[in-house]
Amino acid sequence: MGEDQITVWCLLGKKAGDNTQVLALAQESGFGYQEKCISAKPWELLTHLSLGVTLAGIDRSQSSPLNAPWPDMVISAGRRNEPVARWIQCQSGGRARLVHIGRPWSPLSAWDLVVTTPQYFLPPQPNIVHNSLPLHRLSETDLKCAGERLQTRVADLPRPWIAVLVGGDSGRFVMTRAKGKALGALCNELAIASGGSLLATDSARTPKVAAQALLAQFKAPSFCHRWGDVGENPYSGMLGLADAFVVTGESMSMLGEAVNTGRPLYIFDVGDGARPWWALKHGYRYKPLSHRLAMRFAPRRMRRDIGNIQDALVGSGGARWLTSGTIPAAAELLKARLTAAATESVGAIAREELQRSAQAVRRLVAGR
Repeated sequence: MGEDQITVWCLLGKKAGDNTQVLALAQESGFGYQEKCISAKPWELLTHLSLGVTLAGIDRSQSSPLNAPWPDMVISAGRRNEPVARWIQCQSGGRARLVHIGRPWSPLSAWDLVVTTPQYFLPPQPNIVHNSLPLHRLSETDLKCAGERLQTRVADLPRPWIAVLVGGDSGRFVMTRAKGKALGALCNELAIASGGSLLATDSARTPKVAAQALLAQFKAPSFCHRWGDVGENPYSGMLGLADAFVVTGESMSMLGEAVNTGRPLYIFDVGDGARPWWALKHGYRYKPLSHRLAMRFAPRRMRRDIGNIQDALVGSGGARWLTSGTIPAAAELLKARLTAAATESVGAIAREELQRSAQAVRRLVAGR
């Protein structure tokens, strides 16, 4: 069977970061693919834990059709899409190869290939590809074009342009109003100290109260985009245009995409420091509480610690923490970059890891 005859289904859910990785891997693999949007029911976790290979946890009326002819391969990411991928494989008579990005809840042996990153505690074994950062396929050309489009909207703002990329709640990290306010104050301080301006965008995961508190702190010149605003989302343009980045530390995808620009990256810690979680009101929300229970009682491969990626980035010099103490040095670095020809190795790590992952995917269907 030739490569032009290989059919691939990409299962897409509500998380933009997961979807970005799925599509990047499918595109790099070189096969044609179909996007299958999956809408999960609010109580899908119960079916996932109790029923296994089933479509009971999805809303089929709001999801893409899942009918024969069945694909040669399914690429998925996220817990909600795991049962769907395995159900498709069953309908294909076991023929469809399964590729999962991240950390599957189901047994590792159920997957032909797993593409993972350091925040998961997966073992070294033949069907697992270990990467240092999440996958993406933002080429220098695409980012340059997006940056040029954004530049027409921010040309009057003073440089350095500091992109502020804001995520939200994830695992033990909860983006509260107070944290939004603290992030906004630090970014404002950095912009004023460097004589620059802020290019800010939040995401679907950003709580409104946190975003409002953040933006209220901006006194420096700024350009701000809120999730759902009319017009082009400037995120890619910021990656192509900004002189430096401030990223909330819980977002693997945004950290990976920012560090691969080769420009200065500062991480804002969305954690709670040394304060015990039981003393925090937001510690009893579903996401942080379920995360802590999983980290305490689940098998090692079911755990997740985004701090592993943060520590690796800081340890390698690819990023720095954003605190009041680091702002003076950060401001001097940004001012110096405006008067010097900074050399950047753009996207080298991301490209190599994406290519290696795609090669592993192609091997699954070689000779079929």
